[in-house]
Amino acid sequence: MKKQEPHKTGAAKAVADLAEVDANNIEANSIEAKRPICSVCLRPMRACICACVEVIACATEVLILQHPAELKHIKGSARLLHMCLPQSAIWVGEQFDAERLQQRLAQDNKTNILLYPDNTIASGVTDSFNPKSNKETSCTKPIRLIVIDASWRQSRQMLAQNPLLQSLPRYALRDVPASRYQIRRAHAPDQLSSLEACAYALMQLESANEELRRLLTAFDRLNQMQLEFGVHNLVRTKK
Repeated sequence: MKKQEPHKTGAAKAVADLAEVDANNIEANSIEAKRPICSVCLRPMRACICACVEVIACATEVLILQHPAELKHIKGSARLLHMCLPQSAIWVGEQFDAERLQQRLAQDNKTNILLYPDNTIASGVTDSFNPKSNKETSCTKPIRLIVIDASWRQSRQMLAQNPLLQSLPRYALRDVPASRYQIRRAHAPDQLSSLEACAYALMQLESANEELRRLLTAFDRLNQMQLEFGVHNLVRTKK
């Protein structure tokens, strides 16, 4: 298959968003200096994922909060998700500055919702967000979807360390297909990669936007590339 070049928007955005990462995380973001690194996807050139990118316009803004442990995982999907969505940003950290996070969530008068199951947190404020029952909000106010990119254990820790996230309405996926992830195992069929979970959430929030299905095309390309690269020999169980 002919290698596809990513849209310039994806490249420019990925580079620009380095400014979104806290200064303390810049060092963590650098993979071994001896290996040539792609300046766009930030992966070693021999594992570059730029050819997998499908640049897709959508009305929903996506804020990806990535645990530092996920930063170097070659099988992760958050960077590809970010490169596919011009309306996205990626922050790396465990405990975010509360004032900075509050300022970001207050921008543009959007409805902030957290993509996270309702039943995994015993404490904190949890309000389910249902776009079908909340027609006034979903139709008149743009949405900012917050996605946590981490293992389940790490995501629970991030929620505990960031009370502001606990206070957000939750959007829990229901009745979605089994994961297409071939390069990373999950404990249950309903456990999805960050890209898949975000894709299905966006498809439900913007049901008329058929272009969003191309996120899964990008994800399938990532799987195939990693399998050809030999990552199937390095399959790691999700925590």
